[in-house]
Amino acid sequence: MTRGEATQSKIHYKGKQDDFLVFVDDVDTYKKWLNDKSTPLAHFISAFQVFVTHRQGAQGTYDSASKMALSAEFDTDNTDDVIQKILEKGTLQISEMPERQGPTNDSMNSMRAK
Repeated sequence: MTRGEATQSKIHYKGKQDDFLVFVDDVDTYKKWLNDKSTPLAHFISAFQVFVTHRQGAQGTYDSASKMALSAEFDTDNTDDVIQKILEKGTLQISEMPERQGPTNDSMNSMRAK
């Protein structure tokens, strides 16, 4: 992989009051899980955390969702149950971040052979 290049996969759920996100590490396993719930969530999610974007869609500032926000939207504050609902009813969004450009270390310029 090139320096700085990365792919970010997240599930976006548009709620009544706010937008919620869950990050997914392995998209293929997630897609299999949608049809076969016997696959443990830990196989494709590394952080069991729900993020809220303050009505900014899938963009904006990501903050941890409070138990009050989860309870108001999903009728439970159990993070595992909320994550499962978001994964089932949310939409997958994959964004690719391009590689960084520019010099690798300007301070090493005097050490280069001329």
